Amino acid sequence: MIVRLIAVTLLAWMLGFAWFAIFLPQPLDGRPTDAIVVLTGGAGRIDRGLVLLQEGAAKRMLISGVDRSVRPSELAAQYDAPERLFSCCITLGREAIDTRSNAIETSRWLERRHFKTVRLITTDWHMRRAALELRQAVPGSLTIIYDAVPSRPSLTMLMREYNKYLLRRAAALVGI
Repeated sequence: MIVRLIAVTLLAWMLGFAWFAIFLPQPLDGRPTDAIVVLTGGAGRIDRGLVLLQEGAAKRMLISGVDRSVRPSELAAQYDAPERLFSCCITLGREAIDTRSNAIETSRWLERRHFKTVRLITTDWHMRRAALELRQAVPGSLTIIYDAVPSRPSLTMLMREYNKYLLRRAAALVGI
């Protein structure tokens, strides 16, 4: 009986992992949202957000998880973006240190501005857990559009992220 339970659990984990790895979230078109939220930590994330903001896909953008020492002018220079864009339309979130605190920081920022739709930008392998954390932190009426930055994650990275995702789902089920 215990052997069967272990076998079924292992099979469920393997099938779930296959789904997780094969069907990674993809980038979306430039459909408009009230705001864009970029989670720092991966290549191409801020670039994607800046392009969409400059194309008019949203009026405001939060970059969550920015180091306290980084100034807006430095980011503007690094990403070859107009400095005026950073002064008018971009908020640098400096409180987040992990995915869960990204969601909390984002939730507070969204609530203060009464936005109804937000585009979440993060790396494809990170999107499901980031979206889960954000869903836990924001009010139910907010529409979250997932816009993943494509990457080439290793099998080890995918397994690690899948396990984090499963643990976070389990924690959410018990109210943590």
